[in-house]
Amino acid sequence: MKNFIVIVLVLFLSVSCKKDLVKQPAKLIEREKMIDIMYDLSLLDAMKYQHPLSADSTETDPTKFILKKYKVDSLQFAQSNIYYATDYENYKKMFDEIGKRLAVTQRATDSIVKIEDKKAAKEKKNKPKDSIKDAVKKPLKQQVNIDSIKQLIQSRKNK
Repeated sequence: MKNFIVIVLVLFLSVSCKKDLVKQPAKLIEREKMIDIMYDLSLLDAMKYQHPLSADSTETDPTKFILKKYKVDSLQFAQSNIYYATDYENYKKMFDEIGKRLAVTQRATDSIVKIEDKKAAKEKKNKPKDSIKDAVKKPLKQQVNIDSIKQLIQSRKNK
């Protein structure tokens, strides 16, 4: 009798644990679309981190732009994000996919930067050296207005 109660109790607990923590929202964003949105938001976060003033200089909210791009409202995104986050394994797989896409983009960007650096170094090497000498020989422009300095000195003498 005791074994029967323990078995029923274990079965009851295992079945009750299968219950969804969060109900599926009415307007659930598809998994692939959600990954695309999260990828774009990750790029925005990286841009904000690298150049914080560039994001502040625009009057629009970049997050709203991304959500508008995918025709999703912020509530729908938040509910879908919470729903996907309840399944840890699936959510981790989503972030792994985003990480792979970011790594591919980073490698492509790094290769472009290296090519541009090589071109710049090659152009610098091929530049004629006479232009550098001419730049040194040119006299500097007079940036100070001498009249204003004289006026300042005279006004101090008068005091």
